[in-house]
Amino acid sequence: MSDAAVVCSNLSFSWPDDTPVFSDLSFTVMTGRTGLVAPNGAGKSTLLKLIAGELRPSNGSLSVGGTLGHLPQNLPLTGDLTVAEVLGVDAVIRALDAVESGDVSEEHFTVIGDDWDIEERTRAQLDRLGLAGLALDRSLSTLSGGQVVSLGLAAQLLKRPDVLLLDEPTNNLDLEARHKLYDVLSDFTGCLLLVSHDRALLDRMERIAELGSGELRFYGGDFTAYEEAVRAEREVAEKKVRNAEQELKREKREMQQARERAERRASNAARNLKSAGLPRIFAGTMKRGAQESAGRAGQMHSARVVEARNRLDEAGRAVREEQRLTLDLPGTQVPAGRNLFLGEGMQVRLGGRQVFAEQGVDLTVRGPERIALTGPNGAGKTTLMRLITGELAPDSGEIRRNDGRIAYLSQRLDLLDLERTVAENFAAYAPERPEAERMNLLARFLFRGSGAHLPTGLLSGGERLRATLACVLCAEPAPQLLLLDEPTNNLDLVSARQLESALNSYQGAFMVISHDERFLAEIGVDRRLRLADGTLTETGGPGV
Repeated sequence: MSDAAVVCSNLSFSWPDDTPVFSDLSFTVMTGRTGLVAPNGAGKSTLLKLIAGELRPSNGSLSVGGTLGHLPQNLPLTGDLTVAEVLGVDAVIRALDAVESGDVSEEHFTVIGDDWDIEERTRAQLDRLGLAGLALDRSLSTLSGGQVVSLGLAAQLLKRPDVLLLDEPTNNLDLEARHKLYDVLSDFTGCLLLVSHDRALLDRMERIAELGSGELRFYGGDFTAYEEAVRAEREVAEKKVRNAEQELKREKREMQQARERAERRASNAARNLKSAGLPRIFAGTMKRGAQESAGRAGQMHSARVVEARNRLDEAGRAVREEQRLTLDLPGTQVPAGRNLFLGEGMQVRLGGRQVFAEQGVDLTVRGPERIALTGPNGAGKTTLMRLITGELAPDSGEIRRNDGRIAYLSQRLDLLDLERTVAENFAAYAPERPEAERMNLLARFLFRGSGAHLPTGLLSGGERLRATLACVLCAEPAPQLLLLDEPTNNLDLVSARQLESALNSYQGAFMVISHDERFLAEIGVDRRLRLADGTLTETGGPGV
């Protein structure tokens, strides 16, 4: 695998409407684990598809050394497929079964090739990714979203790839499945290029590649080291801006002083010539000489001012703009100890089966608790949230809610009208607020100027999350209990930090379903619940 690499030379790519994505992009990714980071919309997934050959560049070249494996963000799989078909081993297994049954046709041996151990390798790969016991003839439609992602990765690894491209591989994975994936990728010895917002996974990379400003910049070390390097770059760039600003002020001041000195000299010279009684022609020559000298000095200072302004512009371009949410949400405050939700013996039946254990589940939420709801995929976490909101009625048990508003942000972010602009959606949630106040609040959520008048349907995932948060957190009345279901899925790292900032400004109670430990730590979770095997268990704070 020492020759495993991705080499890109002068790559350009545009969408069919001529919207450019890349222009003259060149880079090389060698053997090792590389994390690819950039804001949503910068072209990370597009770049992986170009490398995989699913898209064709308009100019330039791409080459891949060795066998390629590619796990896209949205797997193009149908529920009718079996596990063996997804893994690409169904034909080999059928041929092996035929040979074992005594059919020694040459076509079977051709299909098998060197894969006589395919069943053992397949089972070992499934076991490593937490899919032990998964029947090869099982239908994909019966698997959870997390199981499908793990199955897709197993399919790529069975190719024994030299180059492996992964796009958000931890989406929909529960905590146990994530850690199994971390271990599998730590053992991968080829060229790994990975797009992810999972900071725990990015901290297992050997280098970080940052896509932006028409280039791919590489930083040695993991994501934490990358953040430190970016912070240091920002400090240096900001210092250069301050120095350039001072230099520009100094050059402007010196130019003004030189102009004033020239004007004083010209005035004094005119008076002296007049009092000296020199001939007019001689006096004119001396006056022109003084004017030319002053003009040359003025040009020199003007040139210095232009150079200083150019240096300031260049320094300004080097500063990384950090778009942070600056919020104050006093309307969301909830008194300590107030009961917001009380559920006793809650039980739901879906598809003819009980979601929870026989006795149901009990839950009390008091403001302003910050609760993390964890547990394996398919345990019923989303169902529990729908019970809390009232979207789903229990088949048995008792529920009592406080009069305060409960807001639920599902994974689909489907609260807003996609046909309306951000400002129109916001007005619907807070109709009593003056328009000027609404626009000021939207600006705090980074929707400034024309950005507030964009149709919601045109927003990226991170932008739509910000718009939804603005409408929910600044609504009338403000929510006292906020429920969030996997809110960081498909968010870039900048958007995830913006979400953290918004939740840290929120003063009510919230419950969040997430498998992202770093995210849970950043938002100050102080209570942790685990739903598994139909039972809801109190497990303490973060990391417990």
